[in-house]
Amino acid sequence: MWNYPKPFVDCVEVTELVAFYWDKVDAWLEEDEEVFIGPKDPYTRVDTRETSRRVEVVINGEKIADTTSSVMLIETGQPHRYYIPKADIRMDLLRETDRVMKSPYKGAARYYNVEAGGETAELVAWCYEDPIAESGRIAEHLCFPQGKVEMSVDGVLQENPKSRWD
Repeated sequence: MWNYPKPFVDCVEVTELVAFYWDKVDAWLEEDEEVFIGPKDPYTRVDTRETSRRVEVVINGEKIADTTSSVMLIETGQPHRYYIPKADIRMDLLRETDRVMKSPYKGAARYYNVEAGGETAELVAWCYEDPIAESGRIAEHLCFPQGKVEMSVDGVLQENPKSRWD
């Protein structure tokens, strides 16, 4: 933990307060549920919708995924993402990496490289094996973000979308 024993001039009085490093504790809980990264923003929503749109993913000229049963994840300030069931992905071309990223809205994601077309595309897919309850539909599905792969939805090539962080 840390604090400001002598706060900056014109700073809110914090001499009696301490803060904790998120990455230095075993787990953070809000009531009985684990919270990842930090507290959730009350103005951010995450919704999931099953969709029959045809989603195709091509990497280095090789078709990696083709589905009409994905889950669209809609998150405030972020591009819509399509989560594709593993059954509709060429899983033989994916290589799990050690990279794990955590989201306060989805849980912990494992990242994948893809070996296709004689090349390795690094960190181009992720999967939430056991997402938090409100994102449960994306369990066992992989996301290939538009802009990192060639993706078409109902035959329309998807452009590199902007997020609120761009």
